Amino acid sequence: MPLPPSLSPEQRQAALEKAAIARKARAELKEKLKMGSITLESLLERSASEELVGKMKVVSVLESLPGIGKVKARKIMAEVGIAETRRLQGLGANQKERLIKDTAKP
Repeated sequence: MPLPPSLSPEQRQAALEKAAIARKARAELKEKLKMGSITLESLLERSASEELVGKMKVVSVLESLPGIGKVKARKIMAEVGIAETRRLQGLGANQKERLIKDTAKP
């Protein structure tokens, strides 16, 4: 396993702050999904242009949707053919369409 890059204390602190900001922003997006303020479709559209959104894992986004837990999220991903490690930016057009269809309320 390769060693992490050697960073100066200032660079390390800046990287830690950047990571904390990204984590907080992702948590806010997941909370908005849970509350219904934003839709899965709008989030998938943003994943192509926004790096922060694109780097979110599909499984964590699905688990944030109302009525979908860990088991159902993994079941949907398996049916669509999405690996558990896949991120939003790595999804194809057909996979995005299937996710939107499979998570739509009946």
